[in-house]
Amino acid sequence: MTAAIKILHLEDDPCDAELVKSALSEDGIVADIHLVNSRDSFINSLEKGGYDIILSDYSLPGFDGLSALNIATAQYSDIPFIFISGKMGEELAIDTLKSGATDYVLKNSLSRLGPSVKRALKETCERQERRRAVEELEISHEELRNLAAHLQSVREEERLKIAREIHDELGQILTALKLDLNYVQGKLPADQQVLQEKMQSDIALVDEYIQSVKRICNELRPGLLDHLGIEAALEWQAEEFQRRTGIKCRVSFSPDSLDIDIDRATALFRIFQEALTNVIKHAEATTVTARLSERDNSIIFEIADNGIGISEENMRKANSFGLLGMRERVRMWDGQLSIGNEGTGTTISILIPRDNKIP
Repeated sequence: MTAAIKILHLEDDPCDAELVKSALSEDGIVADIHLVNSRDSFINSLEKGGYDIILSDYSLPGFDGLSALNIATAQYSDIPFIFISGKMGEELAIDTLKSGATDYVLKNSLSRLGPSVKRALKETCERQERRRAVEELEISHEELRNLAAHLQSVREEERLKIAREIHDELGQILTALKLDLNYVQGKLPADQQVLQEKMQSDIALVDEYIQSVKRICNELRPGLLDHLGIEAALEWQAEEFQRRTGIKCRVSFSPDSLDIDIDRATALFRIFQEALTNVIKHAEATTVTARLSERDNSIIFEIADNGIGISEENMRKANSFGLLGMRERVRMWDGQLSIGNEGTGTTISILIPRDNKIP
């Protein structure tokens, strides 16, 4: 059995009200109609709520349909509002639609009422479904952002843990091995040239392994970031980048020392790493400059190169995971990231507020 739709009907003529009820019934619409004929009764009924649609005459003694429409839309903008009037010119009808009315039906054409009501209810249902879908999508996006923030945090913790384990265990083993080799070398007779050379070669090899362990630990999580702060970590990364690639890389700070918490510092450092990776892969640049500063309780980080720039198409690519990662790190803090191509090269500008917390 189809549930009756609840209708609030504003009409001062009982005969017209019966005609409306009959027209709806003839169109197969099962309706529970609450009839009111004054401003006060209309407002009281509206405040009780629960109506699916509002039907209203345009002219009533001491009250008018437009006023009723304004009251209804102010409280329940989703409820369809249909005017039923004896006379309504085209200009007036258009004005009512501009004011938020769903439709209008003349009393001498009540055969239009049923289809108009059905269409209005259908459109309202579709609109509510779209709104629910948008709300669910926004909730899903928020959950994904929170998950991404959590995964970033977990990954940084894992990197720190692995770096410490490698440094403390493998690093100590290699250091002990080097000391033993040095001890053995010192005990070898001076005339054992072959053994002396072999031992020296092994010691050099262990030195290489020790340096590799340090490099791996720094790439996983630079100790400078945790112990000396973002300035030292960025300068170290810039020097390493320049040493490996030959591309000049300079970092500046304003003021010279910035008080940035470790979570924001980590995000900025990883963004810098990703930006330098993109320079190597795509920019064909010879110089990279970065500037970290403060303004209006926000952290400003700008990274610029003098390469060939990045096209709009490449910025929008779904598989541009480096850019997506940078945007996600900034979004975690409700920050802003923009990419510019002024003249030659690419500039990445980042703003992160200081006064919010990570999700």
